[in-house]
Amino acid sequence: MTVTVERTNSRALRWIIVAGSFLALAAFAAFSAFAAPRTQKPDASASREAFLQVYKVFRSPRCQNCHPAGDSPLQGDDSHVHLQNVKRGKDGLGVYGMRCNTCHPTSNLSGEHMPPGNPKWFLPSPEHKMIIVGRSPAELCRQLKDPKQTGGRSLQQLLEHVSSDDLVGWAWDPGAGRTPPPLSRAETVAQMKNWIAGGAACPQ
Repeated sequence: MTVTVERTNSRALRWIIVAGSFLALAAFAAFSAFAAPRTQKPDASASREAFLQVYKVFRSPRCQNCHPAGDSPLQGDDSHVHLQNVKRGKDGLGVYGMRCNTCHPTSNLSGEHMPPGNPKWFLPSPEHKMIIVGRSPAELCRQLKDPKQTGGRSLQQLLEHVSSDDLVGWAWDPGAGRTPPPLSRAETVAQMKNWIAGGAACPQ
């Protein structure tokens, strides 16, 4: 009788151990599935909305005046063609006798509508004009994603251009008599990051 009871207890103990092991494995699997980071698909809709905010900044006079379709820069809040028949030149720094730094100093001159300044004042080169004027949101978005039109810049490099380049930063400190972009620089960078994080989706 004692031997039978011991055998029964031994079998029961083995079943308890096996069942406990299965439960432990199931609990571990459930915890791992819950704790594992979930890969979320880029939110294309949010990405497009973010780009539309960035587009408002790019289409402001402070940005588009230096990114014309032709070879003459624009000026003023109304984006009229630059006076004095200024031209882009082969390097974006103007033509002989009319170089950008002839009138544009290294910093803004005091007074309304005085020549603005920055040590790097220039237009994009003729090979990579990076045209903004006349571009629809979809057209500008596709242009920014095309390395052939951006001089080989990646989206991350374009983000750094907007966030760190001191010439780009001039747009938010343009001098008296000029309207800055509709978003702050920090807001613009944040929206650009959202656009890229969402897959750099383009508006329809």
